[in-house]
Amino acid sequence: MTSRKGKTTTTRERSGPAATSNAEGSNARKTAAAAAKDGAGKKAGSAKRGAQVKRVQKTADGHHVLIDGRRWRATDPNIPEERRQQLVNELMRARRDVGSALRAGDAEAEGEARRRVHECKVALGERGAKWWEGKK
Repeated sequence: MTSRKGKTTTTRERSGPAATSNAEGSNARKTAAAAAKDGAGKKAGSAKRGAQVKRVQKTADGHHVLIDGRRWRATDPNIPEERRQQLVNELMRARRDVGSALRAGDAEAEGEARRRVHECKVALGERGAKWWEGKK
């Protein structure tokens, strides 16, 4: 029981982080630390702290993916894995360069980096001609 400004409450009546006792909070931290140590609960390939796991579903036709309720064009499955990975690596590098250019206030570098992002997205089939309609 706790008394706050004349009102007495029990742990069950309180909610939120303050409702847990020190022992409960300590166990929760230990469990979270143990999970982080094993890599449990992490998004595959995610190295960032606090990275959120996003649910990704493919549409029935496989042309799009649903991420957090939004529909995005899927990568062309006919791209060989090695080439796809090269394009993804370049895409991520270009996205980092966009951020660097924005922080530096360099409009020319930003435009160049955004052009590279677009080229990678087109090569992956995520923009431009629809890969499932074939080459015309």
